[in-house]
Amino acid sequence: MTDSNEPTQPDLEQLDEREMAEAIGAAARIILAPGPKEAREAPAEAPAPDDTWALPGGTAWVYLADPKKGLTRPVIIGDGFSSGPSDLDFSWQIMERGPYAFISALRGRGYDVVLVGYDERSASILENAEVVRAAILEATARRTGDHPLTVGGFSMGGLVTRYALAKMEHDGGPENDHQTALYFSYDSPHRGAWIPIALQAFAHYIRSLNAAFSNQMNSPAARQLLWQHISEWRDSPETDKERGTFLAELERVGGWPSRPRKIGVANGVRIGESNGIRPGEQAFHGKGIAITGTRLYTQPAGEDELVAQLRVVTLRRPHVNTSGLPEIDGAPGGTLEGFGILADELNKVPALIGLRSEADIREHCFVPTVSAIALRDIDTHEKLYEPVTEAAAKDSELDEFRCASQNEGHTLVTEELCTWILDRLP
Repeated sequence: MTDSNEPTQPDLEQLDEREMAEAIGAAARIILAPGPKEAREAPAEAPAPDDTWALPGGTAWVYLADPKKGLTRPVIIGDGFSSGPSDLDFSWQIMERGPYAFISALRGRGYDVVLVGYDERSASILENAEVVRAAILEATARRTGDHPLTVGGFSMGGLVTRYALAKMEHDGGPENDHQTALYFSYDSPHRGAWIPIALQAFAHYIRSLNAAFSNQMNSPAARQLLWQHISEWRDSPETDKERGTFLAELERVGGWPSRPRKIGVANGVRIGESNGIRPGEQAFHGKGIAITGTRLYTQPAGEDELVAQLRVVTLRRPHVNTSGLPEIDGAPGGTLEGFGILADELNKVPALIGLRSEADIREHCFVPTVSAIALRDIDTHEKLYEPVTEAAAKDSELDEFRCASQNEGHTLVTEELCTWILDRLP
């Protein structure tokens, strides 16, 4: 990282940072989350569940296929990554009101849906796995009959449930009998997720004005999920020690549960086709007086490559450079509107504050295909973009997987992927 200093201008320096921070806090909520804007910002209210389980560290919302029969064929679905407590309305919006009504399809086939939420979605995966374990034990205790469970999750939820099941098998004993026949993951980052270094740097650079974005990027879950992470805007990208600890713990309990069949889907293609985002392109720029000069770029390969120029209030414009990273923003995989969310939220702040912004490119790859199907690491261009051939597919850690026919939004719930899962339920 390099820092170029320029003289400051009194009129800009005299902007009241306290007032600016209050304006941002009142109008904007810079939190990266999947889904369309209506889901992220104002999800329609979910119908009342048939039952609600209070769990240590979380909640389970239960929707029965037939309330007269009670819980008979449970499908437990773990929530994904964001900030704050899990939101039933948001989960329902994503899974039921998008391109495909997944919850209705499950119930229509006679399965009971158990949506597992956490008190804090950005807490450690290891902590939230205890919420899933409690939900599994609650389901087996309440179930009528002996139909085996299906357990899985969307995005980070696939890692939370993977670890929970593996740890239950490792610990053993009747108190850890998960009775699960099928595990599934939906665009889960088994080999790591990606948030552009430019976005992470901006999050930390504006921490004094609004800490929420930085706090999300520095949360335990983010440190465990992200392949490359920075804690401060000046830092050089690296694999955070929290991720190393999580991976070591996952390996300690066996890496994967051995009893259930393991399947997964990816919101990216298997043919190696880019999502069309080119490296080194301007993805975001400031337009208001307080942020003009801020420019964020998509990730280029090479040495000492510029990924961000940062400016908020003062005329100092430090540069953020990276070396040795692949062109990952355009890689095949599930996308996230990281740059778009940032611009949308800043544009909610009154114009007189001077933070008007524009996303030239709204999205970036968040979970590469090869990560979602647990096939390869994501540290080189070749690993990211090489097509998944039938021969290569045998190296996946999943028993079976399905990739989308086009690169699409991360955790987009489609008929193509959901019916593939439905056809494999026990």
